Amino acid sequence: MTAPRVVLVGPPGSGKTTVGGVLAERLGTTVRDTDTDVERAAGRAISDIFVERGEAHFRALEAEAVRAALSEHDGVVALGGGAVLDAGTRALLAPLPVVFLQVAMADAIRRVGLDSARPLLAVNPRQQWRTLMEARRPLYEEVASTVIDTEGLTPEEVAQAIVDAMELTAA
Repeated sequence: MTAPRVVLVGPPGSGKTTVGGVLAERLGTTVRDTDTDVERAAGRAISDIFVERGEAHFRALEAEAVRAALSEHDGVVALGGGAVLDAGTRALLAPLPVVFLQVAMADAIRRVGLDSARPLLAVNPRQQWRTLMEARRPLYEEVASTVIDTEGLTPEEVAQAIVDAMELTAA
């Protein structure tokens, strides 16, 4: 069975996709983003899936994308912000090297902005982000083998912090 070298989890705006790309390059491997996998499989944007089919349908697609990525990809895997809500996903993550990218709300909101492509943050993004974090922080912490605080760091610095904390060998 193939397993990823690193799995990144965290809320919207924590930098999973961006840091994942930098980290993969540093490790001489590739990154796989499960949100991208969901969009490719569904043939539509995540925001459209939410509007047309609802969150439950999206979460089912997401859980399948995560299962596939964790079993097929041996590089860096960046999970969607809500992937940890699924108990099956949390069980799959238990033996893996998982990094929780912790981010301050102000940084996350600045990065995400009022982005309508993020359906759960479309209305009152600050309050929605706070509510998401209250529900998800314990789950991120449950699955994480390492927590990296991204506040004030560039994606390159976050990637290096992951390499250092997890004692990974750079390419």
